[in-house]
Order: sequence, then C-alpha cells, then structure tokens
Amino acid sequence: MNAAAAFSPDYLTARARFRSSSLALGCQLEEHSFPLQDPEGDPLTLDVAIFGSTRPRRAVVISSGTHGVEGFLGSAIQAAFLEGRLASWRPPEDAAVILLHALNPWGFAWRRRVNEDNVDLNRNFLLPGERYEGAPARYAAVDGFLNPRELRGGSLGFYPRALVEIARSGLGPIKEAVAGGQYDFPEGMFYGGGGPSHTQALLAAALPRWLGDAERVLHLDVHAGLGKRGTVKLLVDAPPDSEDARWAVEQFGARHVQLWSAKGVSYRVRGGLGPWCQATLPRARYQLLSPEFGTYPLLQVVSALRTENQTWHWAGKDSAEALAARERLKEVFAPRDPRWRADAVTQGVALASRLLERLVDRA
Repeated sequence: MNAAAAFSPDYLTARARFRSSSLALGCQLEEHSFPLQDPEGDPLTLDVAIFGSTRPRRAVVISSGTHGVEGFLGSAIQAAFLEGRLASWRPPEDAAVILLHALNPWGFAWRRRVNEDNVDLNRNFLLPGERYEGAPARYAAVDGFLNPRELRGGSLGFYPRALVEIARSGLGPIKEAVAGGQYDFPEGMFYGGGGPSHTQALLAAALPRWLGDAERVLHLDVHAGLGKRGTVKLLVDAPPDSEDARWAVEQFGARHVQLWSAKGVSYRVRGGLGPWCQATLPRARYQLLSPEFGTYPLLQVVSALRTENQTWHWAGKDSAEALAARERLKEVFAPRDPRWRADAVTQGVALASRLLERLVDRA
C-alpha cells in the first residue's frame, strides 16, 4: 500500500478506518465512550481491536494518540499494520495483538496535544501513593514566559528568550524542568492533572481483563515531534542500567534506542504510561517502548505548543488565532510532506513487526 495514504484527515475518518480494517481482519472490537464530543458534536471513543487470544499469555500492544494530535501518525501506523503486516500473520494460540486507537480522542479530534482538562496524559499516570501536586522550581520561574496570558508579540520573543535559558542552564536541565511534568499550573503546558484522567480510569478497569493472564507484554506507544526529521528513536522510560534498557539495546541496537540523557531527545517524566502499566500488571514482564518520530526542530515544536496553549486559553478556542495555532500544531506533529509520512509509517510498521517476531520467539 501507499504508506502516506494511511493518514486520515481527521479523528472520525481515522476511527472509521481503524474499525473497518479491524473487522475485516476478524478482530474482536471494543468501544469505550468518553463523555465528550468532537468539534462537530459527534461522540468520542477509545476503540480497541484484539487479534488472537482473548486470554493471552503473551501480547503485543500498540497504542496511538496518548498525546491527542500525535494520533494522526499513530493511527496511520495502526491502519497500515492492520491492512498489511497483521493481515498475513497468524498468532500462536496463547498470543494476541491488542491495538488501542486514540487514548486521548478529545485531543485527537480537537487537534490538541492535551485532553479536555488541559492534561498531558503522559504525565497523568502517577503510581499509587504519588500525589498530583508539585512543579519543578525552574518551571515556576519561567511560567510567565512559557504560558503567556496576553496575545501581543506572538512567537517573536520566544526564540531569543529560549536560547538565553538554554545557554544559561543547559538543554538537559531545561527539558526536565519544563517538560518533566507539573501539577500546579492547570492552564500551563505539560500539566499532569489534579487526579486520574478518564483514560487512566478506563485502562485501570480494562487492562487486567485484556492482559491479566499475560506473562510477557511488549507495548509500542507511538509519539512524534522530538528528534531529527525523518528519524525515529525508541524511548525507554527506565534507567540506563535497568534490565528494560539493556533488553531494548540488545533487540534494536544502541543507535536506535534513546535512554535518559541530557543530550538526547529523552528525559525523565513524572506520570508516564509505561511504569503505570508495569505496576498495574505486576505479574507480567511488561515493557513499553515509545517510538519518537522526528518532525521539526525542538524550539519550533515548543513554540507551536506554546502558541496553541496560549490562544486556546486566552483568545478563545473558536477564534481565528486558535484555529490557526491548532493547524500549525497538526503540521508540527504530522507534517504534510508525503515523503515524511511514507517513511514514518514504513518505520512504524517495521517496529511493530519486529515486536511480533520477539513475541513468537519469546525474546
């Protein structure tokens, strides 16, 4: 198939394609409703396709849209995988492939990275006993710059100030302080929420049902926006000396895996999905990899996020400024360039196929 053609123009089209492709393959389908609507007033759902055993001992999970607007790429990879590689694969009796379409359907539909409460879902999955409070000290210091309330000046002053901050403190500390997760600024970027999100509640109820008997789970959660354009890095939410990190390097090679590093695209976050899944299914050896597909330079991505957040809160979600900012955000996370789209989908399907191989040989 034409890999670039796997992209859908909007959430509803992507959802319909995911469901029809899943049904054509004979998958068991589930639909989990959100008490929300898209811009046209249509309902929103997390859709799940299960291919293979309904009580697997080993499974591959592929999820999209944790960061709403990044669902354009994740959904495209899922569609291409369903219509191509998975169509020619027969799962072992004790195995399954589970595809989660649009963990954040509201953000996907509205072309925002966050959910309806301005929550970054990949900062919302705190472990039991952790409190939804606190923010890095440096975040508080740059809040006025990072989350401006006024609309004057646009992004013109962003780049000089950002370069000064990076030169003063270094890129690594800035990334962790700004993007590592905060819980004190509800209208700010990288807000982790005041409590468990609707998505977390859905997964807490359903994950044990889907995977409660599993001993081995390999999970691919698709992301975009960080890294050199045209490249993909596998992010591992674990210390560099951990078993999970060593396994990822052994299976995919050191040049394809990004461990925590001040110089790389990865950084420590609070409330990440991977550790929460591991804690939810403690009997399983659960490994989550986050492929990060590079699109535009880092400061350009952050500038787009800043402007979108600013216009959503202070210009009005239906204003011309907000609509333009969301269109720019979609371009930043799902470039229209056909070559980028084709390469990203091809790379994503290759990664998912590699996990199928690991599933079969139990690596």
